[in-house]
Parts: sequence; structure tokens; C-alpha cells
Amino acid sequence: MMPVLRTRPFRVAVATAAGLVACALGFFAWQSFYPVQASDGWGVQVLHDSVDKAASLLPERDGSLLVSRELNSGRGSILRITAGGDRVVVVDGLSKPDGMVAVAGGWAFSQEVGGAPVSVSRNGQVRMLFQGNNVQGLFNDGDYLYAIEDRKGDGRLLRYDWRTAQLDVLRQGLSETEGLTRCIDGRLLYTEKANGKVRAYNPEGTDPVVVDGLNNPTFLFCDQRGLWISEDSTHRARLLRIAGDGSRHTVLSFLKAPQAIVADGQGGYLVAEGGRDRVLRLTPSTPVDVATLSPRE
Repeated sequence: MMPVLRTRPFRVAVATAAGLVACALGFFAWQSFYPVQASDGWGVQVLHDSVDKAASLLPERDGSLLVSRELNSGRGSILRITAGGDRVVVVDGLSKPDGMVAVAGGWAFSQEVGGAPVSVSRNGQVRMLFQGNNVQGLFNDGDYLYAIEDRKGDGRLLRYDWRTAQLDVLRQGLSETEGLTRCIDGRLLYTEKANGKVRAYNPEGTDPVVVDGLNNPTFLFCDQRGLWISEDSTHRARLLRIAGDGSRHTVLSFLKAPQAIVADGQGGYLVAEGGRDRVLRLTPSTPVDVATLSPRE
């Protein structure tokens, strides 16, 4: 009888441990595969799938969509998906291409690795603009191209003058700064990912916090609906909208590492969900006047 008494607790312990492991695995699987949820007033659907590490998005006038695929070690690229669904790589051999914005006659893009340039593509030709270190976010206002570096403690906020090609350092000593945009009140905003904050660049002093309490905020976008923030979190990430009165609205939940959000030109938005290798379309339930939603620069 004694061996049986000694074995029974061992079997119970093993069964309990196995049950805990199974529950943990089930929980993580649930987080990974649970479908994205849209809040009331919004609908979401998959627009393009099988887009490896989708990061930045840039809709073109002919209905095509440029998507940066944030792969490392020269495996990254910028992909054009035509209105008909055809896919063509337009720039390859990149390392973690991340930020991408429209510029006069083409588009500019960054690479989030040390020593990689910020470049411009025009008429199929790529030209380096300036050197950076782990540049992620870009914002273009026509006169200047702003760029921000995602580094730990020595990141910089940069401003490139299109007319003179002069590069100015507006801020240095930044840590894990990723997203960059200008909002309707004229402020230039950027994210601090690890701190869960969005700050406003203040040329005359300390950059104030305008939003905090976020979970790994990354890309930013601003229009008449407010400030949009995607959370670069592996599980249960959100797409948030900060309205003009400061109220917070969770528009999408259960995302996996979402990246850029851009207007689709039809009153809705496109969201790169890098963790699931796809591009989502977010549409409002009530039609709106598209002209009122243009980003304000």
C-alpha cells in the first residue's frame, strides 16, 4: 500500500502541471488567433493577406498601395499591390524598411537599422537623402521631411530641408521613439514606446506629454477625427483614437503588432497588421464627407 500512497501525489502533481501548461498554451493560442474586434460604428475586413511583416502603407492615386515589408538583413522590400491585386516589388535588398511618406514626385522611406539612409524614390530611381540610425517614423510637410530614430537613449528627431538639403537635429537623447505625425493644431507629435507616451515637440523647451498610459505606442496618424495610435504589442494590441476633447476610444482590439494607419481616401482607413502579415480596411458604418477628413499639415 505504501508505494501506491507515494505515487498518487506524484501523479496528481504531474497532471496538475500538465493542465497548467495546456491552459497556458491555450491562452496564448487564443490571443494569437482571436479575431480582430471593431467597436460600434466601425467595420473591419482583411484587404490583403500574405504580406510579410507589413509595416508602412502609402496609397497611390491610381488605386495601388505601397507596403513596406519589415524584414531584416537585406530581405526587406517595398511592395506595390495594384488595384487589380497584382504584386510587384519596387525596391528590394532593404533591412527593416519602416517609415514611408509621399513626397513631391515620389515617396521617401527609412530603414530601422544602424547606419541606414533615409532615401527617396522618384521615377524608379532611389537616391539617398541623409544618413540615420534606426530611423522609423517619417513625416513630410512639403518644406521639411521629419525623421525620428528608434534607439535606446541616443535617438534623434531630425529635420531635412528640401530646398537646401540641410539636416538639423531638433532633439537628441531620445529613447524608443518610433511614430511621428503633425496634428490639426500644428503640433509635431512623437511616441515613446517603452514609456507608453506621446509627446509634442516644443522648440522652446521640454516636450510635454499629450497622451500617456499606452501599451507600446508606435505609429501615429492625425486627421479631423482625432489622433490615431497603434500599439505595437504582440497580443491584444489596440488601435486607439484620441478625440479633440481628449477622450479615448478603442476602435480595434485583439490586433497583433499593428503598425501604420493611413486614410484610404474613401472615408475609411488602412491598417498594417505586421504580426499577422496582412493589411486591414477599417470602414465607418455611417458615410462621411471624405474632403473633411484630409490630414491637416
